[in-house]
Amino acid sequence: MILITLALVSSMCITKSNEKRESMENKKVLMVIAPKDFRDEELFEPMAVFESNGLKVDVVSTTKGECVGMLGNKITVNKTIYDVNPDDYVAIVIVGGVGSKEYLWNNTRLIELVKEFYNENKIVSAICLSPVVLARAGILKNKKATVFPAPEAIEELKKAGAIYEDRGVVVDGNVITAKSPDYARVFGLEVLKAIKNNKK
Repeated sequence: MILITLALVSSMCITKSNEKRESMENKKVLMVIAPKDFRDEELFEPMAVFESNGLKVDVVSTTKGECVGMLGNKITVNKTIYDVNPDDYVAIVIVGGVGSKEYLWNNTRLIELVKEFYNENKIVSAICLSPVVLARAGILKNKKATVFPAPEAIEELKKAGAIYEDRGVVVDGNVITAKSPDYARVFGLEVLKAIKNNKK
């Protein structure tokens, strides 16, 4: 009798986890990187978290072709931020690295995308230097957020009305920010949790 009960409980748990995985499999995450000098761990570690939990991931940049990270890792992107329809995704994740300042901070299309995701109550997230994009999109006013501790980046957040916190990962509603590659995996897990909890 005990064995039957255990078998039933075990099969219920497996069914539950399969159902969860299936519900994630219909969801897609948009990851945005600079074409050059994105931070490698901040792309690949969260991506591994998402994909191992059944999410599909599209990586886009400002141009198509081969993108090279600060540590030399390469990824080929087939789509740019100009080809993206926000309706296809449950979350946007903006990767950092020194290329973020050059290619992403002032990109008007990316800033528009951030606003669209935010206005649709989807998950909006950024790590390292990229929370500045969220600041420039005007979505950090009165929100707790973190950023790579470069004075200019911190100043950008404060100027946009953010409540700056010097912590590894900060979650405020549907907005998730992280401060450096050291927190790439934890950041990915927090975004995953937010996607699971979000009704969108």
